[in-house]
Amino acid sequence: MASNPYEVEHNIQAPAKPPHKRRPDMSSFTSHLHQISPDDDGTSSPSRTRHVGPTPVAMAAMYGLVHSQFARLETDAPSDANRRFLESLQEELRADIESPPDAVPGVPQQYLDGLDRVAAKSLRKEDACPICAEDFLADPYPLVVELPCPGCHRFDLECVGPWLLSKGTCPMCRHDLTKKKAVEIPKDDEDEQDDVDGLYG
Repeated sequence: MASNPYEVEHNIQAPAKPPHKRRPDMSSFTSHLHQISPDDDGTSSPSRTRHVGPTPVAMAAMYGLVHSQFARLETDAPSDANRRFLESLQEELRADIESPPDAVPGVPQQYLDGLDRVAAKSLRKEDACPICAEDFLADPYPLVVELPCPGCHRFDLECVGPWLLSKGTCPMCRHDLTKKKAVEIPKDDEDEQDDVDGLYG
């Protein structure tokens, strides 16, 4: 049955099976992170001074928000493997709650926006998000990202986003995604230098 006037007026029926019942609700996390992190241009939110970093209490609260959502997912984990995986994430978050870092070590929002999206046609029917354990193709418009870690692990962006923003590592292999790849500059060969000199001689 429709629950608000808009749904009644437009004859919108509630879906028989609500989609994504296991996705974490991270709206509080996003709001909290915005308050304790500098903006994209390096300035701070109006609620805090530019040169002051987040307090340990604010950092512990941020990790607590992620931890509580993963704990909620663990309560009805569909498999032992998913339960163990969520427990390992919570264990790492508990360590951060007890001993919070001085600054948010995660990746910026631009990093999330630039992650490689996985096309729905390349997903198999049995592929599922390791965090929420829902099949990617259960969503008619899946937003699946592939992380640039050695395992090329795939997640629902909605599920992995808070972990990446707060931790900056792949949840599966813990590969540090905040480190930039070293660009190898080719060395000049003496032979090439001789050819160049010959052009002007």
